[in-house]
Amino acid sequence: MNRSFLKNNLTNPIILLFIYASICLVTSCDQNRFFDQSVKIPETGWHLDSVAMFELEVMDTLGFYSFYINLRNTTDYTYSNFYLFLNTTLPDGEHARDTIELILADKKGKWIGKGSGRLRDNQILIRPNLHFPLKGKYVFGIQHAMRDTILTDIKNIGIRIEKW
Repeated sequence: MNRSFLKNNLTNPIILLFIYASICLVTSCDQNRFFDQSVKIPETGWHLDSVAMFELEVMDTLGFYSFYINLRNTTDYTYSNFYLFLNTTLPDGEHARDTIELILADKKGKWIGKGSGRLRDNQILIRPNLHFPLKGKYVFGIQHAMRDTILTDIKNIGIRIEKW
């Protein structure tokens, strides 16, 4: 590339504004993310007894959060929904267990998640006003709650928590 072309164009205010806006856009897109982690499911399938574990440290007991489940499935997945058990252990040792249904396809069978080809990424809001009552380590375990002992065509499962 010609050095004079680069020097002349880097002093152009429109180009500088475009570069600045691009950097701001890339760095600000995910500023609300507090926690975002996924686990890859083995190619052999997700066994009923397998639990995907997630740990996070919480210091803010006054803030509010949005809690999402991230799920990646293939278009070969047999069902239009996905049931899971969400096991939560609070810093004081208390346990909670929720059964959650995720809708992955509409009534006509069209996949709701984003993607092309055979993979669909779903980010489903579970709790829009989550408040952590205690400071400390929270442990979340996700276990599939489908009728199949080994569930195939689920590729990743995860948790995303955004602060607002």
